[in-house]
Amino acid sequence: MYLDGTAPPGTMDPAFDILALLGDRNTLARVPEFRIEQAEDVGSIVVYRNLRREAFVHEQGLFDGHDLDARDEDPRTIVLIARDRTDRIVGGVRIGPVGDGPDLGWWQGGRLVVAPGARGLRNVGAALVRAACARAESEGALRFEANVQARNEALFTRLGWHRVRPITVADTPHVLMRWPIGRIAALAAATKSPLGPLLAGLSPGGAGFVGDDGAPVPGTEVIAACDAIIPSMVERDPEWAGWCAVLVNINDLAAMGAAPLGLLDALGAKDAAHAARVLSGLRNAVRAYGVPVLGGHTQLGVPAALSVTALGRTPHPVPGGGGRPGHAVRLTADLGGGWRPGYRGRQWDSTSRRTAEDLRTMIGSVAAARPAAAKDVSMAGIAGTLGMLAEASGCRAVLDVAAVPRPREASMGDWLTCFPGFAMLTADDADAPPLPAGPAVSTSCGQLTEGRGVGLRWPDGEITEAVADTVTGMGAAS
Repeated sequence: MYLDGTAPPGTMDPAFDILALLGDRNTLARVPEFRIEQAEDVGSIVVYRNLRREAFVHEQGLFDGHDLDARDEDPRTIVLIARDRTDRIVGGVRIGPVGDGPDLGWWQGGRLVVAPGARGLRNVGAALVRAACARAESEGALRFEANVQARNEALFTRLGWHRVRPITVADTPHVLMRWPIGRIAALAAATKSPLGPLLAGLSPGGAGFVGDDGAPVPGTEVIAACDAIIPSMVERDPEWAGWCAVLVNINDLAAMGAAPLGLLDALGAKDAAHAARVLSGLRNAVRAYGVPVLGGHTQLGVPAALSVTALGRTPHPVPGGGGRPGHAVRLTADLGGGWRPGYRGRQWDSTSRRTAEDLRTMIGSVAAARPAAAKDVSMAGIAGTLGMLAEASGCRAVLDVAAVPRPREASMGDWLTCFPGFAMLTADDADAPPLPAGPAVSTSCGQLTEGRGVGLRWPDGEITEAVADTVTGMGAAS
């Protein structure tokens, strides 16, 4: 496809082809001068590399003989090319993960080249840069950089890139530039940032438990939690909605170290058949977790809606805001299972495939270990939820990207922003034992520090901002 979404010549409707053959200027003016696509064959790669050699070896003298390197041989490297109206390749750029190890979501672009006859007003170079940014983000990158020749810094700045530092490549002044990827911050803002102003004056959670997953009932050892399922999910995937309504509430209790006592459900459905499907998923979940439904409310002939309240008990609830600067951050996550069909990149399903014994071991792990602070990962994703734990603790959090446990099938961008089924974030002394969570993996992968927000620490020591400030605006727990 062309950049404006139209199809290339040869796939237009007959009327267009006839007008083009007749030389109709208005019709021809609608045809973009070039399109961007991924190079899929050896021939296209060869042409792209020839353009590079002409530009970087013969024209600019940056390299001697050729400019090929190990990244050209990396099977993960993606080459994007620009083709003009005649299908001739007039430019290209390569992108791919940095380093030889697992793809951590740190990508780099490079070897941007435009044929001499296509430079200038056609904006081929700018289009290739934009396409590279979009493709890197779609592949789950959370850090995307390029070594840009100093004379091209203005172009990248105009396209929204940020200058990091001056560097030298091939004895020529370059600038390390970074494309701002706001995926984590955008998710946190969409799901959690309105909470502070909305809940002002309600004191949710009570003293010491502001922003927590559940709320201690005053004068008792009871913990109450409540979650609603997105109506569109109840409508299109009713069994899964029923399962998740139990899952998220049990996880909320588990994060506070509470043993579940029972559930209350409120269900709205268009008819009895739809309600039965929702309740089938809910019934399967309560059997798996061994938690009774104490009561509830069901209404038919209304738009789809589902919420569940869970009750649990603990004499010593674990707060989400119990962390302190210097505490180690640990992620305990069930990496089994896979993406839920229809929710790829957004919902990881491990729980529906676990035995009842495995589920009960996982939800009892916070109570067994009693860390200083704990939160279960939910709508804000791993990074956003860590920001909530840090905010409630009056801290900043730094997440070591390379240490984060994740499934092989999930990109880092997807994993840090999805709903992961069962995942607990905890903060405690560095020598505290891991959560005894059975099949789940428990790994120390960050620290709480002075300040606000969440930073991502990369293997080269660089820290990029995931969330620049507080997540909810509810403030620290007293």
